[in-house]
Amino acid sequence: MTNETAATVETTAVAEQGANAAPEKASSKNGASQKKGAPKAKKAAKTAAPKKEAKSAPKKAPKEKAETSKKASKPATESRDGSKKSAVIELMRRKEGATLAEIAKATDWQNHSIRGFISG
Repeated sequence: MTNETAATVETTAVAEQGANAAPEKASSKNGASQKKGAPKAKKAAKTAAPKKEAKSAPKKAPKEKAETSKKASKPATESRDGSKKSAVIELMRRKEGATLAEIAKATDWQNHSIRGFISG
């Protein structure tokens, strides 16, 4: 083989490798179509016109509550006697404290409920 023959063999080998590639598809002339009964795309929201400032009415003085007619309610932190909450608090106030098992036995609560009560 001469140098000219070797050069043509190399170029044909390169051309043959490119021939194995998939042929290009022709582009479709039609755009994507929507299926029948498919919902249409939502349109962008319109921007609202700036709101006019409302006239402010003069504020009235708050009415004083009549405390004599209403019953004095307990604070939210105080618990009812005989409740599970009060039982847990009493167990924890002891000098030796309370174990998780003791609280669970007294209240019939699960361990994760006891931990949630203590942390809350």
